[in-house]
Amino acid sequence: MTPVLVFDIETIPDIAGLRTLHELPPSLPDAEVAELAFQRQRAKNGSDFLPLHLQRVAVISCALRSDEGFRVWSLAEPKSNEGEIIQRFFDGVEKFTPQIVSWNGGGFDLPVLHYRGLIHRITAPRYWDMGEGDYRDSKDFKWNNYISRYHSRHLDLMDLLAMYQPRGSAPLDQLARLMGLPGKLGMDGSAVWGAWLDGRIAEIRDYCETDVVNTWLVFLRFQLMRGLLTAAEHDSELELVKTTLAATGMPHWKEFIAAWEASC
Repeated sequence: MTPVLVFDIETIPDIAGLRTLHELPPSLPDAEVAELAFQRQRAKNGSDFLPLHLQRVAVISCALRSDEGFRVWSLAEPKSNEGEIIQRFFDGVEKFTPQIVSWNGGGFDLPVLHYRGLIHRITAPRYWDMGEGDYRDSKDFKWNNYISRYHSRHLDLMDLLAMYQPRGSAPLDQLARLMGLPGKLGMDGSAVWGAWLDGRIAEIRDYCETDVVNTWLVFLRFQLMRGLLTAAEHDSELELVKTTLAATGMPHWKEFIAAWEASC
C-alpha cells in the first residue's frame, strides 16, 4: 500500500524574528515582544493572528499508515530545534514518498513550513518535485505532486470537502464531534502560546497528536464515502487505531479513547 502520512503543526510567535524586524532590544521579555506584535496586528486588521512567516514551528505531529501498521509521533522541542524538526519532516517525505493528508495544510501548515524552511536552509527535493527532477518517476510528479492544490499527493481534506470555497470550510473539531469522534481535548490553537510560556510543551505535543488522529479518522470516513474502503475495511482501520493508541498506555490516548467511546 502507498503510505499515508497525516500531519499537523503547532506554532508560536517567532520572537527572534520579531526582535529583528521591529528592532527590539534583547532585554524585552518574550511575552512583551509577542504582545507588541499582537497589538500591531490587531491595529492593522483587527486580529492578532500573525503572518505565516512569523509563525515559529514548535511541534509537527504525524500519523503514518503503512504496510507496517499505524503509528503516531511528534517532532518537537526541546529534543530538537525548529530547523531539525522541519528537516526531519521533509526527510520522511524524501524516504517514503507518502500521500500526505492535512486539515487546512494548504492554507496554513505547508506555507509556514515553506517560509521557515527557507530561513533554516532546509532541503526537500522530493517534496518540491513538479516533474522536473532527477528521480526515476519524476515525470509522474508533473501530473500529481505535493504542490498543486488539485492533486492528491497532498490532500488538504478541509479544502477538498469545502469544494475549494473558504466559506464552505468546517472546523475539524466540530466536524469530528458530529461524526462521533473525540474532537479537540483540553486545548485549542489559541492556547498554545500561553502553554508555551508556562513550559507546558508536552501538553502542546499531546494536543497536536490528537488533532492528527482526528484528521486520520475523518480521512477514513472520506475513503469510505468515496468507495475506496468497504464498511468492514473502515471498521477494521478504526479498530487498528484504537488498539495502537491503547497499547501506548499514555494518558492523552486513554482520554482520547474514552471520549471516542462516549461520543459513539
